[in-house]
Amino acid sequence: MIYISVKEAANKWGLNERRVRALCQEGRVDGAFKQGKSYLIPEMASKPMDKRVKTNRDNAAPSLYNNDNIDFRLYKKTYPTKDGFFGPYGGSFVSKELAKAFNEVYTGYLTICKSSRFIEELRRIRTDFQGRPTPLYHCERLSTYLGKVQIYLKREDINYTGSHKLNHCMGEALLAKYLGKTKLIAETGAGSHGVAVATAAAYFGLECEIHMGAVDIKKQAPNVAKMKILGAKVIEVNEGTKTLKEAVDSAFAAYAKEYKTAFYCMGSVVGPHPFPLMIRDFQEIIGKETRQQFLDKTGELPDIVCACTGGGSNSIGMFEAFLDDPVKLVGVEAAGESLNADKTAASIAFGKEGTIHGFKSIVLQDNNGNIKDAYTIASGLDYPGVGPEHAFLHSIGRVDYASITDKEAVEAFFLLTKLEGIIPAIESAHAVAYAIKCARTMHSGSIVVCLSGRGDKDLDYLIENYPEYLK
Repeated sequence: MIYISVKEAANKWGLNERRVRALCQEGRVDGAFKQGKSYLIPEMASKPMDKRVKTNRDNAAPSLYNNDNIDFRLYKKTYPTKDGFFGPYGGSFVSKELAKAFNEVYTGYLTICKSSRFIEELRRIRTDFQGRPTPLYHCERLSTYLGKVQIYLKREDINYTGSHKLNHCMGEALLAKYLGKTKLIAETGAGSHGVAVATAAAYFGLECEIHMGAVDIKKQAPNVAKMKILGAKVIEVNEGTKTLKEAVDSAFAAYAKEYKTAFYCMGSVVGPHPFPLMIRDFQEIIGKETRQQFLDKTGELPDIVCACTGGGSNSIGMFEAFLDDPVKLVGVEAAGESLNADKTAASIAFGKEGTIHGFKSIVLQDNNGNIKDAYTIASGLDYPGVGPEHAFLHSIGRVDYASITDKEAVEAFFLLTKLEGIIPAIESAHAVAYAIKCARTMHSGSIVVCLSGRGDKDLDYLIENYPEYLK
């Protein structure tokens, strides 16, 4: 039998030498034995799976789908199906007129998404206009403060306009130009998506109309000002809870009247097919960059990758690159005031299968099956449903979903700010809070957090409502 050194095995498996030695010490490399102070490893030995990383498949509810039956190397070629389903979730449940409009969008997207010209233009925009790739930052002070677990941030807050939203908005606007549309219509909660759409409209010379709940307009005043300065018309929505769900309703109604000349810019991996597909494709740049950056920095993959999840665009974008890796993936939902179902936005934790805004997913509902109002301090997570791909990944046990309360998110917001000088969006602070909780209980390891946005939009609200953290 031919044996190789630790260094040769490290190069072969894409790990650093320290990790290979640890695997040998744990007896997890078949046939490896110690010679002197090092190890000899059979050339044909397989790279061990990391025993610290597992999915929740063993605890998942019974499902027709099984993680073991899915080849994640072919995942993107399999899901969604041609009619937009991820297992039982997704699809398109809209009027005939809107179905015709969305089919035009889907056909247009399929026509150009693989063209070298479209890809080249999108890459140029990302590099020259957005400032990609965004960095992967090691939080040394926060990590030391919490213990031995190393926390890293994928800095989407540095992406131009201050969040991950521009990744898909520039792609959608580029598609709108291809289809000959002259106007962009969108909804927004925290305002980050609205600013990104307004920016894309200004870049491409398109009209822009943003629908936003009255409550969110007051909470997110800085982003509202940016939208107006960029030339967008901001439509105040005063129905219902005056937040994100009603903004989506209003924007859909406006688009139904103008779909022949306008393009709907969906704000997350939600809505009728093909939006969950398109937004995922535009956002997967986050995970691709992160995976390579972490390997370059450490020589191995992280133990945990987490991201906040409302509709779930930043988290889907982050998770896609790691689906076939032995990495624990965690979507962090907003629990709201407490870990109960009364005032929450944690759809996967407290929802059940239902249809919302033209697609099937896991949705917050009351006892009569009506869509229930969501609540969270984070306007961008204040949605009573989750993207259909998230519902699917949960059903097969590949992604775990945790819930973080308002209080935990606020504490994480101020802790990260004070220790690292980075002010996160309150949405992103939910994922930071989850990483902090894990770091306090884990003996060692690494966690990557998608810092989906910056928090300048939240400062006035947090200072007014949580002055005790400023002492």
